[in-house]
Amino acid sequence: MTASNLERITLAGGCFWCLEAVYERVRGVHHVENGYSNGKGPKPTYEAVCSGNTGYAEVVRLDFDPAEVSLRELLEVFFTIHDPTTLNRQGADAGTQYRSAIYWHTEAQRQLAAEVLKEANDHHGGRVVTELLSETDYYAAEAYHQHYYARNPEQGYCAFVVAGKVDKFLASFKRLVK
Repeated sequence: MTASNLERITLAGGCFWCLEAVYERVRGVHHVENGYSNGKGPKPTYEAVCSGNTGYAEVVRLDFDPAEVSLRELLEVFFTIHDPTTLNRQGADAGTQYRSAIYWHTEAQRQLAAEVLKEANDHHGGRVVTELLSETDYYAAEAYHQHYYARNPEQGYCAFVVAGKVDKFLASFKRLVK
């Protein structure tokens, strides 16, 4: 397999540590990077993003092999492991940086994501607030945010919040586990 076989999608669904911990376990996902996307201003820092003044969302950028896992499957995981009906919030995490979003990289991704988003919205009675936009102004998060759960599983937030999302993925998507 070569890098040319890989596609990229960028997702926002609350704290990027949660999404990263799940997608690092998905078969066919070859690289997960935490970052900030779709905001304004020069290279943002975690502190600036948390201030709520930059417009950036905490995101994960996924490089995946569509021969191993489809974008539809990745989006099904996405809509299962976070609540797409809460505006700018996931659990106790609140602010625009925690919004639900799919940031696409190709027109084909946009079309498929719109279809899956409509299905999710129908499933949730029209309450889904997930935005669907092209990825813009992406910046990788600081090094200490990368592989955070893998390095800090006993940290309070990881043990009580991230672990629950990982467990939900493992129980719901056995066919997709690496």
